[in-house]
Amino acid sequence: MHSIVIATNNKGKVDEIKGLLGGLGLVLFTPADLGIALEVIEDRRTYAENAVKKAVAFSLASGMIALGDDSGLEVDALGGQPGLHSHRFCPIPNASDADRRKYLLERLGDKPRPWTARFRATVAIALPSGEGYLTTGQCEGEIILDERGTNGFGYDPIFFFPNLGQTMAELEMDEKNRLSHRAQAIQNAIPILKEVLGL
Repeated sequence: MHSIVIATNNKGKVDEIKGLLGGLGLVLFTPADLGIALEVIEDRRTYAENAVKKAVAFSLASGMIALGDDSGLEVDALGGQPGLHSHRFCPIPNASDADRRKYLLERLGDKPRPWTARFRATVAIALPSGEGYLTTGQCEGEIILDERGTNGFGYDPIFFFPNLGQTMAELEMDEKNRLSHRAQAIQNAIPILKEVLGL
């Protein structure tokens, strides 16, 4: 059986990625499964650089192929913020997802609506040999005031798809795994994984 390590300690991301890669017949390890206690600081200038940094770090720590990602929410009314700093955007120490959503909505308070936005994601695959691959995905929507749905994390409950009438957090997992930015990036990574693993 082929195995890879998912280069994140974020349970929400792990669940999504396992759902997306579940049909490949891979053994998917988290860092915790392997006893790896590693926090990678996302301090690079692009999603791609952060994703590569994480994937390489966990590949080196495990000796396995690692799949890492970096993603962000870009809100047009805020000039593309929070973007790369989506997780660290809120100034509250140890901010929760709810804190981040509240702070974002406070920043948007006096801006004209609709608050158009997009999620972007980059996935990096790092091989122990040093080879690496990148794929991307994005989805368009709007930020809304009222939180809706429980099938997500981060900014998902306030990221709204006007054509569906639902937030990211209201989507069933199979639909989220078709439409989301991370889903698109991972779907684009699957042919690469199949090739490098000989599937």
